[in-house]
Order: sequence, then C-alpha cells, then structure tokens
Amino acid sequence: MNKINRRDFIRLGGGLTLAGTSLMFPTLALAAAPRVVVVGGGVGGCTAAKYLRKLNPNLKVTLIEAKKQYTSCFMSNEVLSGDRTLDSITFDYEGLKRHGVEIVIDRVTAIEPANKQVATVDSGTFEYDACVVSPGVDFKWDAIEGYDAAVSETIPHAWYAGPQTLTLRRQIESMPEGGRVIIVAPPNPYKCPPGPYERAAQIAMYCKHHKPRAKILILDPKDAFSKQGLFRQGWSKLYGFGTDNAMIEWVGAAGGGIVEELDPSTRTLQAEVEEFTADVINIIPPQKAGKVAYASDLVEGDWCPVNKRTFESKRHPDVYVLGDASSAAKMPKSAYAANSQAKVAAAAIITKFNGADPGDPTFVNTCYSILGEEHGISVAAVYTLDETTNTILPIKGSGGLSPMDASAEQRKREVKYAHSWFKNVINDMME
Repeated sequence: MNKINRRDFIRLGGGLTLAGTSLMFPTLALAAAPRVVVVGGGVGGCTAAKYLRKLNPNLKVTLIEAKKQYTSCFMSNEVLSGDRTLDSITFDYEGLKRHGVEIVIDRVTAIEPANKQVATVDSGTFEYDACVVSPGVDFKWDAIEGYDAAVSETIPHAWYAGPQTLTLRRQIESMPEGGRVIIVAPPNPYKCPPGPYERAAQIAMYCKHHKPRAKILILDPKDAFSKQGLFRQGWSKLYGFGTDNAMIEWVGAAGGGIVEELDPSTRTLQAEVEEFTADVINIIPPQKAGKVAYASDLVEGDWCPVNKRTFESKRHPDVYVLGDASSAAKMPKSAYAANSQAKVAAAAIITKFNGADPGDPTFVNTCYSILGEEHGISVAAVYTLDETTNTILPIKGSGGLSPMDASAEQRKREVKYAHSWFKNVINDMME
C-alpha cells in the first residue's frame, strides 16, 4: 500500500462505509419503532444488526440464525496447520444481545416479500419493515460426478468451518508419511478467493514439521487466482514450489486441472487429461447463493441481483441481500466485503425509514493469507460505485497488494496484522 499505511487503512475502513452515505445520524430518531429482521448470523448479518441498532436505537432488530454459535470461516485454515483450535474461532451472540438485538435460534424457510414476513421452522413468522438477508453460499453438487453432500462427510469440502474442518485435519494427521493431499479448487466466483491456496500452505506448514515427504496437489479449473504471484513466491520460498522436490504443486485448467468425476471408493479423481489418486482429498465445489435466497425468489442465475447503492434486492423491495450471495462485482466474496456492505445497507435502511435518499456509498475490503509461521500476504482496496457501468470498482491508488520485494520482517509483521485483523472483524460484528 503506497498511499496510506495498512494500520490506518484498516482503522478507517469501518468508517468509510458510513461516511460515504452523507447521513446526519443524530437526527434519525423516529416516533415509531420500525422492525428489521436479519436472516443469517454470519459477518454480513451480525454487522448489519449491530449497526442498525447503533444508528437508531429505536429500531426493533431481530436476527434469526439456525446455529447457536458462529464459527468463522476466515482463519479456519489455521486449524489444519494446528496453529488454531476450532474453539478459538467459535463465538456466541451475547455481544449482539447487549446491543439490543433479539436473537432467535431457528431455521428460516423463506422470506415472503408480499406479506413482509419471514417464516421459520419452529418460531412462527416475523413481520418486518425491512429484511436483511445474508445467506452465504450453497454448493452445486452436480458439478463433479460422484461428489455430493453425503460423500462430503468422508471426503470433506471443509468450506463451512466446523465439523468438516476437524475431519480434514484428522485425515491429514492420519495419512502416511510421504502421503498425498489433493485440493480441488472451485471455479469463479466463490467465497474467499484466496482460501484454497492458503489452505495448501497451511497443510504444508503441518506436513513440513510432521510429514516432510508429503505432497499437496492443487487441481484448479482456473488458470489464474487471487494473489497468485505472492502465493507462488511464498510457496517457492517455504515449500520448494517449482522444483523437483516441491511439497506444493499447482495444475491449472490449461494443464488438465479441471476435475470431472470422483470415485469415492478408490479416492480417484478423473480430470480432463489424467486420473489422480490421493490419501486425502479436499473438494471445494462450485458455488451459488444460499438456499434461503432461492426459497425467497431473490436469485437470478446463481446470485442475488441488488441495487449496488443500497444492496436492496432488485427482485423485491425492502429486502437487502449482503455478502457472498449478492452480485457485487467487482468486490470479492469475502468476510470483510460483507462487513462493509452491511454498513452501507444499514445506513440505506435508516435513510429510507427517515424518508431520505441514500448518499454515495464507499466500500472497503482487506484480505490476509498466512503461508508460513512468519510469512503473511495481503490485498486491500477501497471501492466506489461507478454509476455508468453499475459496477463497484476499486478507487485507483486506494490499496494494493503486499509488495513482492517485502523483507522477511515485513512478511512476519503481516502475520501479526492478520491475527489482529481477525480480532477486529469479530469485535466489529459481534461486540
């Protein structure tokens, strides 16, 4: 980053999304108490619920989430290296309760825009004046023949942090010395673009100490990926990438990396050119918007079209879709992007309740990847809405990648920044 230092960038990020709305928040007290129902207790949903209450404490905000605790997907790759426990990335919703958010643990079956209601399995229906939906992603199970939800219990995707993360960790621990791990990366777009490549590095971190003859192969249906130059450089330095003794190998689409079929019984993958077998297979399937988005008629194609000024659904008024499920190009599908979008949506909802028009939004994203004990990399950008193309574009010079010529001390510092960034995001969304 050349314009501002990284610490200032992160500190400013949370305020940029709200400052860009041109709102005078102290004047927003309302006579009545509008009702906002938030569906989904991930980064987008929690951040929206918290900031709605912060911007107008008169609002009645209800967050509905199926799980009693939130387990963070970002930083979950560290569970695979052994640097982190699953408990360390698992959090309850008590902080949101302290902000006055009502928490309902239940599964939402559908949003009913015509009736302005949210239907649940056990808790009945909830009426709303505005509804925020942050449903995350679901998988396209028919994309790879032989791989489905049932098979994923033994050949895990581990793309939702939780039990499958531990399954994958145990399989890596149990494989023989000199064993092989295959990671099947998904096509664009998908949640956490650098995630598969950081995962390879985190597995290699473990194997370097405990199974030094192990091999990690990434089969990829793409020929380019996020932070590719930085990853290849880090893999080369730490794990011999590009040499005859490489621990990590990457095969892109042009080299035959597109996987077409899995035989679970033999742990054999059929790619376009050849077959591959491994002791441990991690398949990350192609992705689409979460199930509740489909049940609620919020999807066109695979994702939810939104007004990028407010994140209000283009299919149904007063429904706002955040995070991975939304069509928000060119913002990546990332946790920090969801956090930023949630603040913009919260401000837009408040202005609409107040009879005003939303201002110009500003968005921010940062993403860290940890490749080794003392080797971190990152990307950051501030975004604005280009009205002429209806595209969220990075502001030129606003961020950037970690420099390729960074010193060892800088790479070590990025690891510390990554862990601090994680704590800050969790605190911002839940505390």
